[in-house]
Amino acid sequence: MCPRQRKPRASRGQDRSLRAVALACAALLGGCALNGDFGRVRPELVTDDMHAWVGRDAVRAIGLPPSVLPLTDDERQLRDRAYALIAPPYDRARWDSVWFEYGMGRPPPTEVVRFDRAAYWVVLSDRWRRSEVSAYAQIGTDSRNDVVQLEPFFAVAVRVADMDRKRAQALSHISPVLPPERDNALWRNNENTAIVAWVCRALQERTLSYEFAVERLVITVPSPAALETQRSITLLRTRIDAFCPAPRRNRVVVAKD
Repeated sequence: MCPRQRKPRASRGQDRSLRAVALACAALLGGCALNGDFGRVRPELVTDDMHAWVGRDAVRAIGLPPSVLPLTDDERQLRDRAYALIAPPYDRARWDSVWFEYGMGRPPPTEVVRFDRAAYWVVLSDRWRRSEVSAYAQIGTDSRNDVVQLEPFFAVAVRVADMDRKRAQALSHISPVLPPERDNALWRNNENTAIVAWVCRALQERTLSYEFAVERLVITVPSPAALETQRSITLLRTRIDAFCPAPRRNRVVVAKD
């Protein structure tokens, strides 16, 4: 999801209340819950830390604890942009997808969910109508949307990583630092690193899903449109390889529990 204009920061209690109101509105709005490019949530359903769970789930999935520190503006934007790249493209257009924006309806982060590269194809084929061209076009559109969102996400990720390095360095120069302060600072660094690793993994899986769908189309309804669609997917894979170099993809700083 793209960044939004921030409202004055609410307390945790107020934020929970705002989230409850937002989700209640989503239920009432039904099919009108989402609008805008990339399935952005309607402004009245947005709360400040709606994607804070992305960091918590990312780090819990690798067996490390989350931090209780407040999010910086860049850390919040990292989570907002990460969600747009880890959520299946076909889910963000659903009327009830706002629930998933708030991290609801997901399996526990410690539960291993096997990647199903056919899931995208199943949804695409269900929505496919008369012309195979529309199916090819949808894959191309989804892959190009991912390309558009890659650079902004990683631009934020670079800024966050720079601040994380400075935070870690500051721990050895500031005295006294209480154990909870030190631990939560390092745990937040872990969260941020784990988010980037999650996005890279999700992007690789999305590319496999797009390729699988194109292969099924080529077998069932071959079309000259397949060439342009494959070009879009190849561009996406090239950009992913540039932003997610393999040796560093799953690198996480370990902090004591």
